[in-house]
Amino acid sequence: MNPREEWNLGTRRLGRRVWLFDRLDSTNRLAAALADDPANDGLVILAGEQTAGRGQHGRTWQCSPGTGVLLSVLLFPSISLRRPALLTAWAAVSVCETIRALSGLEPRIKWPNDVLIQGKKVCGILMDQWRRTVAGIGLNVNQTADDLARAELPDAGSLAVFTGQRLDVSTVARRLIEQLDEEYDRLCWGNLAALETSWKAGLGLLGQEVVAECWKGQYQGRLSDLSWDEVVLEGADGRRWRFAPEGVKHLEPAPGDSESREDFP
Repeated sequence: MNPREEWNLGTRRLGRRVWLFDRLDSTNRLAAALADDPANDGLVILAGEQTAGRGQHGRTWQCSPGTGVLLSVLLFPSISLRRPALLTAWAAVSVCETIRALSGLEPRIKWPNDVLIQGKKVCGILMDQWRRTVAGIGLNVNQTADDLARAELPDAGSLAVFTGQRLDVSTVARRLIEQLDEEYDRLCWGNLAALETSWKAGLGLLGQEVVAECWKGQYQGRLSDLSWDEVVLEGADGRRWRFAPEGVKHLEPAPGDSESREDFP
C-alpha cells in the first residue's frame, strides 16, 4: 500500500516520515501492521477518510471525508514511558496546545482520552500498546453543526463550529504533529514534570468534588492530588482513596459541582 504523498517535517523524533492516504480502513491498523520494524519508530499515518476507524471501547469514530485530522503515530518508547496514562496525557496535551495556537479556543481534557470545547467532544484518542505504541488521534476540524446532527452526534463539536470559520486541515495536521514531537522529545529527555503540569491544568479538576469510576467501584470525594503515580480522593469524612491512574476509568465533576462542570457535558 503506497501513500499518495509523504512529508518530512524536519522534526526530532516523530514526523520525519508522514504518509498521507486519501482513504484507509484504520490508521491504527496500518501503523500496527508496520510495528515489526523498529525503523518505523516515529512514523505518522494520516488519512483523509477512515472506513473502520475505532474509538474507545470498540466504538466507531465518525468523520466526514476531508473534514478532520485522522492520524496514528507509531512509537517504540522506553519502558519508563510505556504507561497508558502518561502517553494518553501526552497526546491530549499536544492536541490542546494545537487548538490554542490555531484557534485561540480554550479546550479541556476529559478523563481519560477526550478533548472538549464548551462541553462538546472535538477529539478522541486511542492508545494501542504492547511492545510498541500506536497513538490514534481523531480531531474534528471543519464539520458543520448540520454535519454533526446528521451523524447523530449531539455531544460532538468541531473547531469550525466554535470559531465560525473553516481551517486548512493540512495546516492543523502539521501543527499537531510538530506539537506531538515537541512534547514527546521532552519526555524522552526525562522532563515529565512539564507535561504533568499541563495535564492537570487541562483536566481542571484538582481540588474539586469529583466522581471516580474505578475497577473496584465508584467513589466520590475531593480530588486532593493527581500525578502519574496516583489519583487521591478525600471523602467528606476524611477518608482517603488512592488509585493508580490506569485503574480509573472515568473521572468527572460530581453532580451539582457547578464550579467545575462548565466545560463538561
